[in-house]
Amino acid sequence: MAKDKRKELYEYPAKILIAVIEAIKGNIEIHKWLLKSGYPELAALVSALYSDKDAFNWLMQHGFNHYAAFCNAVDDDNKAIAWLIKHNFNFLIVLNDAINKVPKAEEWLKKQDLKVFLVMANRILLLKQEQNVTYADYHKIHFN
Repeated sequence: MAKDKRKELYEYPAKILIAVIEAIKGNIEIHKWLLKSGYPELAALVSALYSDKDAFNWLMQHGFNHYAAFCNAVDDDNKAIAWLIKHNFNFLIVLNDAINKVPKAEEWLKKQDLKVFLVMANRILLLKQEQNVTYADYHKIHFN
């Protein structure tokens, strides 16, 4: 079971990865489906990308600290990036670079025929851009 908890994103079937992308887009039904279909770590990953602290804590408490670190890395947390590197989560580093539009990372994903992760990277980038616009809107109350 411990091996499963260290599962890398690329080890999931393509249909599950597509479901994750849909959940990142905001599809609540797909998010619920991930949760109920044996992928609570992926549902928590999506929620943590949406800055859900409970989901982040769940990832940490259930052995999915690499996904929690990835969420922080996406938010430019240098300590999280260093942690991923130290613990050899190289694929998550490449995915984070692809989110940041690093050409070398995007090209590597294409060459490895991992285009689903280019789609995921673009969707995560859009989510983060939307969050930044929302956060910058002074008409909205921010409690963090």
